[in-house]
Amino acid sequence: MKTISWQDFESVDIRVGTIIDVQDFPEIRNPSYKVWVDFGSEIWIKKTSAQITQLYTHQDLIWKQILWVVNFEPKQIGKFMSEFLILWVHTKKGVVLSNLEREVEKGSKLL
Repeated sequence: MKTISWQDFESVDIRVGTIIDVQDFPEIRNPSYKVWVDFGSEIWIKKTSAQITQLYTHQDLIWKQILWVVNFEPKQIGKFMSEFLILWVHTKKGVVLSNLEREVEKGSKLL
């Protein structure tokens, strides 16, 4: 395991966002969703794609608060621009999301 400095960690902007829309993303090879997330008044609404279809339906995701890395460079995925990265854990059954135990204000920063 590589160690990093506190300064390295501080450069990663991890925020709480609320999923407000989920759509299928059939145009790409791996089963995925297009996901729109509300980060509140500082960051607003952004979109990403996520390969999370094994364990989550649209209904499981809508209004769920998740942790996201919001300061990655956007990445073109097919004709869709992914603007941030979802934080997840890979398991044998699929991807498990980093949801919160309690609701917090949208855009809150992980420290």
